[in-house]
Amino acid sequence: MFSGFTDETIRFLLDLKFHNNSEFFHANHDRYIDVVQTPFYEFIGDLAPDMQKIDPRMEVRPYKCLSRIHRDTRFSRDKSPYRDHHWLLFRRAAEPREQSVNYFFEFGPDRLNWGLGVWGENRELFDLFRRRMRSNPDGTQAMLDDMNLGRRHLVLTGSAYKRMEIPSEIPDRLRMWYSVREMYICKYEPDYQSAFSDRVLKDVRNDFIAMAPMYHLLRGYADEMEKTGKE
Repeated sequence: MFSGFTDETIRFLLDLKFHNNSEFFHANHDRYIDVVQTPFYEFIGDLAPDMQKIDPRMEVRPYKCLSRIHRDTRFSRDKSPYRDHHWLLFRRAAEPREQSVNYFFEFGPDRLNWGLGVWGENRELFDLFRRRMRSNPDGTQAMLDDMNLGRRHLVLTGSAYKRMEIPSEIPDRLRMWYSVREMYICKYEPDYQSAFSDRVLKDVRNDFIAMAPMYHLLRGYADEMEKTGKE
C-alpha cells in the first residue's frame, strides 16, 4: 500500500543525477528497488482498480506502466544513461505509447505533475473532436463544465495550430480547445509536499476519475479510427 514517497526516494534520484553512470547504478541497484521502484509500484497498484473501472482494458501491470530508469540516448545529445525521475502511464494494454490516449503521473526531485492527454500529435483524433464541437458545442461545453477543471486546478496545456480558422459557431469558451495540436490536461502547481504522504494518491485518484468523461470521449475517437483502419 502506498504511503508516500520518502526523502530517500529524492536522495537516490539526486545521487543518480550527479553520478549518472553504470558503476554507481549497479552498486546501488537494491537501493533503487527499495526506495524508488517499490513506492512507484505501490502507487500504481493502489490506482489499478480505479483505472480498470474507467476502462477494463487499461494496462495496470506496474512494470508495463512505469517508465524505464534507463534512457534511450540514441537520438539525444544528452548521453546520460539513467533518468533522474520517473513517469508512469495508464493506457490500453499493448497499445503503442505514441499518439495514445493516456493518464500520466510524473515525480522527481524537481517535478510533480499528473493529468490526461494524448502522447504527441494526433491530427486525425483531434479533427474528430473538432467535428463534435461544431455539431454539438453546447454538449461539449457541458461535459467540460461537469468535470470542474478549474475548481480542481486542472488546466489545458500543449500546443495549438496558430493559423487554424475557428468557425463562428464555436463559443469563446471552446476556442482554445478547438485549435489543439497536442493536448494535455495537467494539474496546475500541485503541492509538492503532498507526494510524501498518501494525499497525492487521493488527489490523483480523484482527478483521474473526474477526467473520465474526456478519456472516454478521446478513447472513443481512437477506437473509431482503429475500426476504420481495419475496414
